[in-house]
Amino acid sequence: MHPSPLRRQLGGLVPPKIATPGLVSGNSGGGLQPLVEFYSKLPKGAAPARFGGIKARYFSGKNASGAPVLALIGGLFLIGYTIDYQLHLKHHKNNAH
Repeated sequence: MHPSPLRRQLGGLVPPKIATPGLVSGNSGGGLQPLVEFYSKLPKGAAPARFGGIKARYFSGKNASGAPVLALIGGLFLIGYTIDYQLHLKHHKNNAH
């Protein structure tokens, strides 16, 4: 029987079984020491935010400006004019109503 698509997608989230009973039993647990050292060096706590978003970049702080709002208004005007031209104005380019 084949695994379900959900099980295949979630299979990558579950880490492989690192410590087997044969490795940990007795005095042979020294093989895990490099793994413990690796994980102990990783940063702890929440990850810092990578990007502040559009608000932080354009509207907050010392770089605050209204340029994105003006660009949005201009872009909407150009899109609207293009739609009007394609649907109506190009038919009346040479002849008036």
